[in-house]
Amino acid sequence: MSNIPIIKVGDIVEMKKKHPCGSISFKVIRVGADIKIACTGCQRVLTLDRLKVEKMIKRVLSTEE
Repeated sequence: MSNIPIIKVGDIVEMKKKHPCGSISFKVIRVGADIKIACTGCQRVLTLDRLKVEKMIKRVLSTEE
């Protein structure tokens, strides 16, 4: 199988591409068919397809437990 990261609410993830504000880390707000993430730099909220987000993630930086 491929190594698809397990994403949970509260995780901080690092993306492959920068957000226009310059930040590369995002906080996961909601997980489902779509994933809602917030930029840690400018607090902008994005809702993207789950498959698209899973391809864009470089690594999971921290997990909120």
